[in-house]
Amino acid sequence: MSAHDHSHAVDATRDRKRLVLALGVTVLILIAEVVGTALSGSLALLADAGHMFTDASGLLIALIAASLALRPPTPERTWGYKRAEVLAAALQAGLLLVVGVFILYEAIRRLIEPPAIGSSAMLWFGIIGLAGNAVALLVLASGRHSSFNLRAAFLEVLNDALGSAAVIVAAVVITVTGWTQADAIVSLLIGALIIPRTLRLLRETTDVLLAATPKGLDLRSVRDHILALPHVVDVHDLHATLIGTGTPVITGHVTLRDECLTDGHAQRILVELQECVAEHFDVPVEHSTFQLETTTHRDQEHLHH
Repeated sequence: MSAHDHSHAVDATRDRKRLVLALGVTVLILIAEVVGTALSGSLALLADAGHMFTDASGLLIALIAASLALRPPTPERTWGYKRAEVLAAALQAGLLLVVGVFILYEAIRRLIEPPAIGSSAMLWFGIIGLAGNAVALLVLASGRHSSFNLRAAFLEVLNDALGSAAVIVAAVVITVTGWTQADAIVSLLIGALIIPRTLRLLRETTDVLLAATPKGLDLRSVRDHILALPHVVDVHDLHATLIGTGTPVITGHVTLRDECLTDGHAQRILVELQECVAEHFDVPVEHSTFQLETTTHRDQEHLHH
């Protein structure tokens, strides 16, 4: 195993430990908020409990994906299970979107017909939820940029923390003023917190699954850099995609002057191509595959992309 591979394995192991701790805290908060909902009748607590349930499911999915990421590549799966974390994050985003829409619908209904709310129980369970979320955030914070999985998990717990804070504010308002619609207003706020971030995460993971060019990598600039190299005549069939977090891949057909394939230039040009995409752009591409060809071969190809 190379040092690079070992580093990824260490990161994946750390990710898994963080996810286990965050999952344990989230399940405890979920149980507490279900009890609090039964005692208080608060939609805001129910919304937060629903979000917690989604978080717990998402964290479990993320934990499974982090475990799969440790498996080595095989002839059948040459990239191993690197894309498992993208699938997990997309599934989490889909679940969160369903929860967010339900919360918005139920909050509007309760604005019209506000039920009785037990503000004291709502307050105490909101505090419990906020404290638990703070612990989970501390666990996930240091690794939130290392993968889609941890980023998704961190965003979910952050949304929960904001939701718990809003539950506390609503409980105080209901206790002081008796205005029970504050519970529905806070529920609308929680829904508003969930949906935009969810849509953004869903869009980013969908881009990966649809083999879109990695964010931050300008293929036009890549093409211009390659064409500027000596002896390069043309570039076509240039594609870039993201296998998983930190694993961008680029492929392309590079047309050289005919003599380059016989006078020894081709090998040097291949090294220059790989160095070009690995060093000159905001998204360094370590995995690159280039087909070197002559103008005669290019003209015989039927499909140019």
